[in-house]
Amino acid sequence: MSINRRTFLKGSMASGLAFAAPNIIMAETDKKHRTALVGSGWWGMNIARVALQSRECKLVAMCDVDSNQLDPAASEIEQLSGDKPSKYKDYRELLDREKPDIVIVATPDHWHPLITIAAVRAGADVYVEKPIGHTVYECSAMVKAARDTGRVVQVGTHRRVSPHNVSGMKFLKEGKAGKIGMVRAFVHSGGGLEKPSPNEEPPRGLDWDMWCGPAPLRLFNKAIHPKGFRQFLDYANGTLGDWGIHWLDQILWWTEEKYPKRVFSTGGRAIRGPAVNTAGAQTSDAPDHQVACFEFETFTVVWEHRRFAGNNAEKGENVGCYFYGTEGTFHMGWRDGWTFYPANSRKPVIHEDPKLHEPDNQNIPELWADFLKAVKTRSRPVCDIEIGHRSTNMSLLGMLSYKVGRSIKWDGEKEVIIDDAEANKLLRREYRKPWVYPQV
Repeated sequence: MSINRRTFLKGSMASGLAFAAPNIIMAETDKKHRTALVGSGWWGMNIARVALQSRECKLVAMCDVDSNQLDPAASEIEQLSGDKPSKYKDYRELLDREKPDIVIVATPDHWHPLITIAAVRAGADVYVEKPIGHTVYECSAMVKAARDTGRVVQVGTHRRVSPHNVSGMKFLKEGKAGKIGMVRAFVHSGGGLEKPSPNEEPPRGLDWDMWCGPAPLRLFNKAIHPKGFRQFLDYANGTLGDWGIHWLDQILWWTEEKYPKRVFSTGGRAIRGPAVNTAGAQTSDAPDHQVACFEFETFTVVWEHRRFAGNNAEKGENVGCYFYGTEGTFHMGWRDGWTFYPANSRKPVIHEDPKLHEPDNQNIPELWADFLKAVKTRSRPVCDIEIGHRSTNMSLLGMLSYKVGRSIKWDGEKEVIIDDAEANKLLRREYRKPWVYPQV
C-alpha cells in the first residue's frame, strides 16, 4: 500500500498515536535531530517511521549491506518525509561522513555491539534493538562505552512503556497478587519438521561477507537472510534470545533482584530434526523447544518455548508471563493485555485490554518519545543500556547452559560463572578477522 507524506503525517496524529500521552506527538521544530538508520529491514523501518512521526528527527542517512532492502526503504523515507537520505553499505563510513546525532541500530543481533559502540564513540545517541548482543561480554562492553562517552542508549524493549504492561506492573508491585514465589515465561507457536534449504550464490546487491561480519562466514542461504537469522546460533540465540528478552525483562522490571544466581537449561530439536550445515544445504540449528530455570534469591523463573503444537490446549494467549502469588495468578500478556485470576474463586477476575500500535502490535512511539526526552535532558531512558544488558544476559545465560549441558552458578556482580572454566569461555567468542572483539 502506498502512503504519501500528507497521509502519513496526518495519520500519525489522528490514529496511530491517538491514545498516547500528549508528549508522544511532538511539535515540529526548526532544528531536528540528524538521524541515521543502520539496518533497513522490517523492524528498522518500523522505528524509522516513528522517528519521522515525532517531527523532531530528520533521517539523513541509511545503511544496509543489502541494497535489495536499502533502496526501497530509502525510497519510502523520501516519499514520507520529502528528504532524500544518503545510502551506505558500511556503518563506519556513515558515521565518519554524516556525524549523526542519533543512530538507530536495527541489524541482526551479532552486529549490535560493534555498531552501537562505534556510534557512541562518534558522539551519537543510540536506539538499539534487543537483544543488545550475542555474548555477555559484548553487552558489558556496550554498557561501558555508553558510560564512558556519556551518550544515551535506549534498548528496544518497548513493553516497558506499553500502557497495559505499565498498569500491570503497578498491580504486581503494589502486592495485589500477593507474594510471588514463581514466574513462568513462555512462547508457543506452531511448526514441524524442517527440511534443508539449498545454499545459493548471494543475490546481487548483497554483501554477504559484510552481513556475516564478525560472526562465522556461512554459505548464503535464504533461510538465514532476510529474517531467518534468529534461528541460526552463529548470528542470534534462537527463540530464547529473541522472544525471551521481552518476557524475562518483564520479570526483572518487577523484581528488586538484578540477576539470577543459578541457571539450568535443556531442550533440543525433537521435531525439526538434526541441524544440517553442508556444502549443499542448511537448516537452522536453534532448539525447537527449550526449558530454562533461573534461580533467584526469593523466587524461581521457568522459561519455556516450543515451535510446534501451538498452544490451543491452554487457556489464554500463547506468549507472556504467569506470576504465581499467594493471592492468585497474574498473566502479563501481549495482544490480550493482562488478567488476574484470584485464588479466591468468589472474587472477580480482573482484566485490562492492551493499547498497541499497528503495524505489528507494538509501542515504539512511547519508547521513542522517552528516548527523545532522555536525549534532551541527558538523563537515563526507561530502557537504558544497562537494563537491556541484564535482560539480554538472562537469555544468554540460558543459552549458555543449554550449550554446555549443565547448570551454571552466576556471579552477577563480577559477571563470571563460578567454578566452571569451560562455561566461562562462552561468555565471549572469537571474532572473524579483521573484526576485533570489544573489550570491557
